[in-house]
Amino acid sequence: MRAELTGPSVDDEDRLEHPVAAKQSEIVYPQVSGFGVGQGPVEKGKHAHGDTVLTSMGFMPYRSPLLDLPGPIAAPDGHPEEGVPWHWGDPFAEQRTAARGAVVIDRSHREILAVTGEERLSWLHLVISQHVTGLAEGTGTEALVLDSQGRVDTHMVLAHADGTVWLDSDRGAVATSALPSGGKQTLRDYLEAMKFWSKVDIRDVSEELALLTVLGPDADGVLASTGVTPGADAYSVVPIPGGFARRMPWPGRHSVDLAVPRAELAGWWRRLTDAGARPAGSWTFDALRVESLRPRLGVDTDERTIPHEVNWVDSAAHVAKGCYRGQETVAKVHNVGRPPRYMALLHLDGSPEITPETGDPVVLGERTVGRVGSVVQHHELGPIALALVKRSTRPGAELLVGAEDRVVQAAIDPDSVPGEAPAPGREAAQRLRG
Repeated sequence: MRAELTGPSVDDEDRLEHPVAAKQSEIVYPQVSGFGVGQGPVEKGKHAHGDTVLTSMGFMPYRSPLLDLPGPIAAPDGHPEEGVPWHWGDPFAEQRTAARGAVVIDRSHREILAVTGEERLSWLHLVISQHVTGLAEGTGTEALVLDSQGRVDTHMVLAHADGTVWLDSDRGAVATSALPSGGKQTLRDYLEAMKFWSKVDIRDVSEELALLTVLGPDADGVLASTGVTPGADAYSVVPIPGGFARRMPWPGRHSVDLAVPRAELAGWWRRLTDAGARPAGSWTFDALRVESLRPRLGVDTDERTIPHEVNWVDSAAHVAKGCYRGQETVAKVHNVGRPPRYMALLHLDGSPEITPETGDPVVLGERTVGRVGSVVQHHELGPIALALVKRSTRPGAELLVGAEDRVVQAAIDPDSVPGEAPAPGREAAQRLRG
């Protein structure tokens, strides 16, 4: 018996790959001058995720109260981290402290949903990409919402505590409607539409909770001084007054997210800095995120991105569980094919005082082989970037990245290239053929 799999061939790089130069598509890539993570794709006539987001859907500009403290430098207009401190005067020193001591970063622009009710786990299991029926209290994970073709709509980080599953995502998270008319809707509206008769309740608690991240090898000592003892395991969750603390495996080796009452955001900031955490901005978070090969939705992804291309299989998408939208693509690529692209870490030539920007092409010879995502100055690695490149693009290739007057040479970090693991489905078929 032969199983016929329908859909686009996952081995055809060119057929699945979205045109990478912004001018070749209907996606507009607003650009950010200076160093720091680049801007992501947005629809024409609309603002990008992270600042004034999809105003026709009701999202409003965000401005953290911590920007009113002495010292912070706000992210440039149009930057995906607009609304929170970009740095506090010395971004390289802040990164060094994150590597050697402890820093605290304001990430209060993230959106947080709370899912409660006796069927919260069984229902979430059906609508997100991760296996969560057994997600115990005091644990967390990452998950995606995919469209019907398995392309990434939304990335979330979960925390299960006190009878609630908390979902935090980039501000302005959207998902493709399940209705025949399609189109984008807010993540909350999408989840509400998928409730049917399930015994769950979904609340947007972004106005109630705000996220801070403590990074660095001294993070646990700083947290202990404030009365917080996070769990030892990745994604472990412990309750704190009015919120929760969640251990994260990235960015960097020592990272803890704190969801604190929004009304107490400034108070928590003072407690953490008084305990020894250095104030740091989103630039530091992004530098460590890029070093850790962790993508940011809408910056390192485009509308064609599938989970396998950006390291979200295993961490955020389960390859074996069924039922969720887009599962066929996830299982097919895992079992019988390979993704058409992969996410590479690029080392950029730092001799010219220019850097490429998000959405710029990656060129090999006369051929465009990828698109640039996050671009950031790292305190040790210098100018680096994440890029989605065709699977055939290997280390040692002489690449040019950028457009117009910002083209620089780049090299792929060989450690960022995924291994060519055998596809289980292909091996099984070969065994059947003898």
